[in-house]
Parts: sequence; structure tokens; C-alpha cells
Amino acid sequence: MKAAYLEKKAGPESLVLGKIPRLNPNKGEVVVRVHASAITPTELQWFPTFNLQSGESRPFPIVLGHEFSGVVELVGPDVRGVTAGEEVYGVNDWFTNGAQAEYCVAPASALARKPASLDHVQSAVVPISALTAWQGLFEKIKRERGQRVLIHGAAGAVGTFAVQLAHWRGAHVIATASAANLDFVRTLGADEVIDYKATRFEDVVHDVDAVFDVVGGDTLDRSWGVLKEGGKLVTVASTSEGNVEQRVRDAFMLMRADGSQLTQIAKTIDEGDLLIFVGAVFPLYQAREAYALAQHTRIPGKIVLRVVE
Repeated sequence: MKAAYLEKKAGPESLVLGKIPRLNPNKGEVVVRVHASAITPTELQWFPTFNLQSGESRPFPIVLGHEFSGVVELVGPDVRGVTAGEEVYGVNDWFTNGAQAEYCVAPASALARKPASLDHVQSAVVPISALTAWQGLFEKIKRERGQRVLIHGAAGAVGTFAVQLAHWRGAHVIATASAANLDFVRTLGADEVIDYKATRFEDVVHDVDAVFDVVGGDTLDRSWGVLKEGGKLVTVASTSEGNVEQRVRDAFMLMRADGSQLTQIAKTIDEGDLLIFVGAVFPLYQAREAYALAQHTRIPGKIVLRVVE
């Protein structure tokens, strides 16, 4: 199959377009004919990108991109509820080859029917960011109607979903973003917006019920002081993983693939309660150019590689 892949441990400037062997599904897995796959630039810093769960180095070639939209091509043993020919979107295992290829293998439990109102390119930007926001707000924070929630990085890939989902569930949303994105964040449902470069958020925000952080570092450190007694903080910033401070370790979360939640997210999208933003679209053979844009330019929405033209 055709794929964009790495032949050595390097950055996206070393991506190669070529042919690699197709994989067959194992028990509980399906093969998806990929139509589109979104780019996550930080994937190059993730442990699973170049390592197996055992800690050993992963074999090359390595295919990036673990969220996708496409059509089920082949169903493996013991798969229920998924049939060949279905249009699906989802996530595959971090420790395996991703979806920047004509085909990928994924657990059936990590898939759902793609939103009917979206095409494959639009659907491809949803799974990782929407699941991260969903699980952070509704599982980790357990957000309730009427709560005041501070969301950092509100114009980013995860932040745009977090603002919309918090607003959808009846929260009073306070959002930090750059000056250029304040109006954009308001359109997502933010009740209050803060230009993080012009105003220190802790000077104007106090006694919030929850903080949802995708920035980490100093922003995370300063966020504890704005929580009310008993308030909750969740961070998905990779810089927080392995932190020695217990409260940071407790606040840190990693997204997990969940097909049932993707089904709920698709329903929310189709009912018009979640807007989707695609930053740019490149064909698979321009994977290097796509990553260069993703790494060096901040634009609303994720960048997508279109596999099927």
C-alpha cells in the first residue's frame, strides 16, 4: 500500500512516500481504507512513536497519524457491530503504524460511524481532540450545569472542542487565547475571553469550579490559585506527564480511544451543537509540506492529509 513514512528516527522533513506491506486485522480489529488523516505535530515527541510498549525500539518504517476517517475494508475475528463498507472515523493504537497510508488497522472498539453531516476530511480532525475534551470535561472534571470553567488554549485543536462542549453542557466558560483569536473563541460559546499576552488570567479570574489546561508549564502552575475550594483541574499538556508533584500527576490525563463516545460526539455534531474546523488540506504526497505548516504556523483547525483524491 502507498504510505508516508519514516525510515529512521527523524523529523517530518525525512518523511518518504512509497509502498509498504499491508497488515491484516487481528482479533477484534478491522482494516480501514483511509480517506483522510489529521496531523498532530507533537507526535514526533511521543514515546510510542519510536518505541514499543516493552520499551524496545519500534521497527521501521513508521507511519504517523493516529486519527482518521475512511471506510471499513476488512473485518477481523470476533468483531461485532462493524461491517465492511461502513464509513467510520476513529483512532488506532499509538504503538502501531498510523493512518497516513491507504490502509490502517484499528480496534473495532475505537471506531464509530462518522458524522453524517461531515465529509471524510472534516471527520478526520475530530477523534483525538474531541475525545480529549470530552473525557477531560465529563469524566475527569465531571462538569455540572452552571459551573464556571476556565479553559486555556481555547483556540487550539483541543480547546475549540472544550469550549463548545462546556458551553453545550451549560457551563459559564472563561477562555484564554491570543488577541487575534478572541472573537473566534466567543463564537464557540465562551462567555468571557482573556488575551493571555495582555492580561495575567489570575488577576481577573477567581473561584472557578474547574480549569481545563492544554498549555502546561507556567500556565498550569498559576492555575491552581484560581480554583475555588474543592475545584478541579485537568491538564493534557505532555509536559505534565511524570511531574513529581502529586497534584499535577492527579490532574494529568491521557486520552483513550472510545468508540461509544465517538458515537455520542458524532450525534452532537450532526445535531449542530459542535462546529468543526479544518486548517488546511494536503494530498498524501505533500506530507512534508503539511507538517512544515503545522509546526511553524498557528491557524485555527487541524491540518489534514487527504489520502483518497
